Amino acid sequence: MENDEALKKNILTRLKRIEGQVKGIQGMIDKNVCCSDVLVQISAIRAAINKVGGLILEDYARNCIGIEEGSDNEEGLENLIKTLNSFVK
Repeated sequence: MENDEALKKNILTRLKRIEGQVKGIQGMIDKNVCCSDVLVQISAIRAAINKVGGLILEDYARNCIGIEEGSDNEEGLENLIKTLNSFVK
């Protein structure tokens, strides 16, 4: 249960940071900042949202699929999580 709360706090912190980055981009657009600088920030937001997605996917894989710790399928689960996290980077 503690892990669930820590994960939730981690995800919410990341989402608030992303929200701040989006607001920053809005300000950059308003101030006519160079497009390449805006695109760098957009890239950072994409990476950050992919990380959030990866955390949620990992939580889903660990807690919702129904593979229990110590089962024969646990190694396959770990491989799936690594592959998914590599994919969303």
